[in-house]
Amino acid sequence: MALDRDSLEILARALGQLDGGFSHLPEFAPAASGNERLEEVLLALARKLQDNYPYFHPLYAGQMLKPPHPVARLAYSLAMYVNPNNHALDGGRATSALEKEAVAEIAAMFGWKEFLGHLAGGGTMANLEALWVAGRLGPGRTIVASEQAHYTHHRISSVLQIPFEKIETDRFARMDMDALEKRLARGDVGTVVASMGTTATGSVDPLPEILQLREKYEFRVHADAAYGGYFALTSNLSEKAAASFARIGEADSIVIDPHKHGLQPYGCGCVVFCDPGVGRLYKHDSPYTYFSSAELHLGEISLECSRPGAAAAALWATQKLLPLERGGELARGLEKGREAALQFYRAVKDGEIFDAAFQPELDILCFVPRGGSLGEISAKSRRIFHAAAREGLHLAVAELPARFWPRLGRESGRETVACLRSVLMKPEHLAWMPEVLARLKRAARA
Repeated sequence: MALDRDSLEILARALGQLDGGFSHLPEFAPAASGNERLEEVLLALARKLQDNYPYFHPLYAGQMLKPPHPVARLAYSLAMYVNPNNHALDGGRATSALEKEAVAEIAAMFGWKEFLGHLAGGGTMANLEALWVAGRLGPGRTIVASEQAHYTHHRISSVLQIPFEKIETDRFARMDMDALEKRLARGDVGTVVASMGTTATGSVDPLPEILQLREKYEFRVHADAAYGGYFALTSNLSEKAAASFARIGEADSIVIDPHKHGLQPYGCGCVVFCDPGVGRLYKHDSPYTYFSSAELHLGEISLECSRPGAAAAALWATQKLLPLERGGELARGLEKGREAALQFYRAVKDGEIFDAAFQPELDILCFVPRGGSLGEISAKSRRIFHAAAREGLHLAVAELPARFWPRLGRESGRETVACLRSVLMKPEHLAWMPEVLARLKRAARA
């Protein structure tokens, strides 16, 4: 598959437009190495970059890797000729405005008009800010998340020195509501993290039930939608998952990662708070940074300091080309990925070769080969993983609770099983599903 090069002509024309805006400046010669040496280094880099899995191709379905949209790649490159810094308006005047506009469009996707938010280096930093705010508002109170929530919540809580506990999940990898209420009844819970798409299985915590418990026990709800947030735009979710996404706007804070389903380059995360008043918690002094304008500088509401304005430019351009709306091109792409996962599920569930854990809620499917014991199944999973790679099909291996597959039974001293995991987040996965299944079957026979 040839990598996109046609769009470089568009970039050249855009560079001419950008350069024209600075034509009044005196000429100068940039201090840079000659093009001959530059080409030598870039060609060497190109050879080294070939040592990668084909993340852009639909035969890659292993991890959460999705190529940025061409407009995002071009917009990022264009902005890099200026290299703005969105910490203060002095360093990123145009891109700060673009960031505010793009983040407002993300907040509107969840129904918010009044909010506080900004971009971050990724989901980890965005979640850190959400839990930092939660800790400041409820000092000493415990943060809880499901045992299938991303490990970053435990790690962040440790960094922030906030008590953290895991809540059991049901057999569909969703937070167990009985276990949550038992923990809430003991008191001292300040924040419940609702995973809107776990990274292992794509499971969606039952947000309506969590919000109902909030009325009784009074805690903050943080929706970690780093992976699944854009599925709020789709129309082919299950009834239960759709009900959770329909109420995500009732959370106190939301994190979403545009560098996953938002078609952005790494790293681009986003955190939004429903209460703009939390901005007071960020108050800090700088002797030089924030005095060029009375307008809000993004560094005044962010724990990060320097941040790439190019990320804001890329996100803004993408959302202008692909608006965040139901029925739009972005939403249709997500729906194709989900339909691919459902087709994959129907092909392997209750089969002679494989068994799926449960119907996927988003676009991630976990499944195991048939076997006589958990140890044998785990060994088979790893062998098929390598055999599939030899077939050009790239999956992942995950270690998950065996109880997600009730028919596997129990084994003394063993509670987990190594399974195969596919992330079908590219729209092209739907058309390629017959080829994916054919290669998987050949790998299983091998």
